[in-house]
Amino acid sequence: MNFSRRNIMTLSAAALATTFPKMASAQAIGFTPSPIYPDPAIQILDPSFAKYRVASSSLEQVATGARWLEGPVWFGDGRYLLVSDIPNNRVMRYDEANESWSVYNANANYANGHARDRQGRLLSCEHLTRRVTRTEYDGSFTVLADNYNGKKLNSPNDIVCKSDGSIWFTDPPFGIAGEWEGEKGTAELPHSVYRISPDGKLGLVTDELKGPNGLAFSPDEKKLYIVEGRASPFRIIWSYDLGADGVKLSNKTALVTADDNGALDGLKIDIDGNLWCGWGSNGAAGARPEDLNGVKIFNPAGKAIGFVKLPERCPNLVFGGPKKNRLYMASSHSVYAIYVETRGAV
Repeated sequence: MNFSRRNIMTLSAAALATTFPKMASAQAIGFTPSPIYPDPAIQILDPSFAKYRVASSSLEQVATGARWLEGPVWFGDGRYLLVSDIPNNRVMRYDEANESWSVYNANANYANGHARDRQGRLLSCEHLTRRVTRTEYDGSFTVLADNYNGKKLNSPNDIVCKSDGSIWFTDPPFGIAGEWEGEKGTAELPHSVYRISPDGKLGLVTDELKGPNGLAFSPDEKKLYIVEGRASPFRIIWSYDLGADGVKLSNKTALVTADDNGALDGLKIDIDGNLWCGWGSNGAAGARPEDLNGVKIFNPAGKAIGFVKLPERCPNLVFGGPKKNRLYMASSHSVYAIYVETRGAV
């Protein structure tokens, strides 16, 4: 069953529970768009961000009714977004053309991060099976990685595909830590970042980060950014230089430190090299989620220049739309969107 955003927004909670049980099994969040232009939810922290704000674009809630949304990926050829609802063990689909919200995969192996390879195929990080898979054109699955040197991966989390066809992913233990996002299990490997070469070989990139989470390349692919999700006392985005071979990392630099108790998670890069980062509270005493929930934008030097304030914590995001200038934000129970005056780098 499909529902349009307009229909969902007009349903009462009781009607929603009666009409669409799968939606009611999670939590639908009410949202009222701002009538004000420019939308006060789009905050300029530095004058350099002003050119990226579309003054006549409002923050929209395009879908709701999930438990914990993660791993959004955009399919421009079909004009739809896929996003993981991890605790519900499903992948949801939002169709931009008709604004429908439906279940894409009802048994997703607690999938988290997604990306597309150079041939447009879906790449998935599965917590339950502790593997990375590729969905082929005929709908079948190919396992790309499930072990390293004979030991099970932990729980692949976030994933990106480089222009040379190599696939890079993080492997923290989040999916085996309990039953919420997978199945409790024993870690056999350190927290790591891996690379699958174009010929299919799995190689270790680094195992020096605690809880590696989101990752992304700079537009020229000369830098790799990795979120250290369990860095103490605050989460960090590390910047690495890539060697001439496109594999070896060097010059590890702390680019962004979430010293406001921000819960850095996933990130995407725009064509100017700015980092658009999922943000929220890390749960520390005294942290104010209502002030932290949203997307924080940093320039390539690591300076905070903008903030998209959301009603919910944003784990991850992706640029979509026909012009790749619509920012889709997977935010706990809902998906939000805003048009910006830039485009995603990939």
